[in-house]
Amino acid sequence: MSARRRRRAAAEEEEEEEEAAEAGSDKEVDLEERLGELDLRIDSDVPDVPPPTDSTPEILKRALSGLSARWKNWWIRGILTLAMISVFFLIIYLGSFMLMLLVLSIQVKCYHEIITIGYRVYHSYDLPWFRSLSWYFLLCVNYFFYGETVADYFATFVQRREQLQFLIRYHRFISFALYLTGFCMFVLSLVKKHYRLQFYMFAWTHVTLLITVTQSHLVIQNLFEGMIWFLVPISSVICNDITAYIFGFFFGRTPLIKLSPKKTWEGFIGGFFSTVVFGFIFSYFLAQHQYFVCPVEYNSETNRFVTECEPSELFQMTKYSVPPLLQAVLGWETVNMYPFQMHSIALSTFASLIGPFGGFFASGFKRAFKIKDFADTIPGHGGIMDRFDCQYLMATFVHVYITSFIRGPNPSKLLKQLLILQPEQQLSVYKTLKSHLIEKGILQPSLRV
Repeated sequence: MSARRRRRAAAEEEEEEEEAAEAGSDKEVDLEERLGELDLRIDSDVPDVPPPTDSTPEILKRALSGLSARWKNWWIRGILTLAMISVFFLIIYLGSFMLMLLVLSIQVKCYHEIITIGYRVYHSYDLPWFRSLSWYFLLCVNYFFYGETVADYFATFVQRREQLQFLIRYHRFISFALYLTGFCMFVLSLVKKHYRLQFYMFAWTHVTLLITVTQSHLVIQNLFEGMIWFLVPISSVICNDITAYIFGFFFGRTPLIKLSPKKTWEGFIGGFFSTVVFGFIFSYFLAQHQYFVCPVEYNSETNRFVTECEPSELFQMTKYSVPPLLQAVLGWETVNMYPFQMHSIALSTFASLIGPFGGFFASGFKRAFKIKDFADTIPGHGGIMDRFDCQYLMATFVHVYITSFIRGPNPSKLLKQLLILQPEQQLSVYKTLKSHLIEKGILQPSLRV
């Protein structure tokens, strides 16, 4: 009897386990269905953002009134593109400081456009403090990054200002304290029944800071390496944008990606070859001038940015042997060119093949929130972010490229750091360096310096 009872009990346990497993699988299916329904509901419940108004000047509207919508948009984009390029060249002429102000202005405007979309989508105007906190966090992050730049490139200037010495010495602590203040204010602003919405917007703000402020900081870092590292990448992206649009407008037949239906393979390929050729030729002209190739440095005596130096090997004409396969085609055995032109091919390739994915990412973002453009700042183009969505990827790539393949020891920067040391520290460095040079045989032991 006991054996039968044990077998019966074992059979009952197996049945219960099977039922529990089936119930568990049913629960998992129900959970997946509910999550799927939630995802669908969220996508469908995203409120429509009011469409941007047409900011095209009336004079252009009247002049182009007889054209079809397609050609009217083409002319508006073309005229405004030429105007923006002209303004860009004017700012280049005005110098590095104006370029930095331009980058800062673009960063603030891009941040404003993205944050405004969040406000409109999630109706965040009624949340306490949130609009103010968003701009407060922008101020904090800019204070941190630009403070790092000042400490890195303006050391001698800071050394002469006692007030600045305190700010630079405790810069990171002050930056953290400022951010912590904003964080605590956010926690104190949490309102019942709005927790999820507030955390949505908190994350939205921080991702926007990552996209805009961090990348603009890298753009300025690239500028300090030499204006050519700023102009060639940015111009390559602009060239790719223009030529891809032209090739796509006249020859486009094959869709490239669903996220951006107007993009075509013909435009993508035409833009690639045009950008590589443009970057190669543009680099040749820039590499001939110190103004573009020398690192941007601050002269504390004249209180001005200077671009004077002995150009590095990258910007000195070099003779290269033409590969045998190309000799028969070109008829040349050697060719003279600047080494930087070889690097320009890598920059242009990234700008034309990978850079557009920044635009595709922005297109997906706009589709997710049912908007055509980020704003209506530039007629025919949309917002500032619509024109600079590809530039942010480019800025990161150039910074990584420079630090990985180009940048070496910087004697000028090292000297600035030595000059801010205490006298006894400078003397210690001097003795160590002297001993090292004697061991290397560069200095004689009896030499007095």
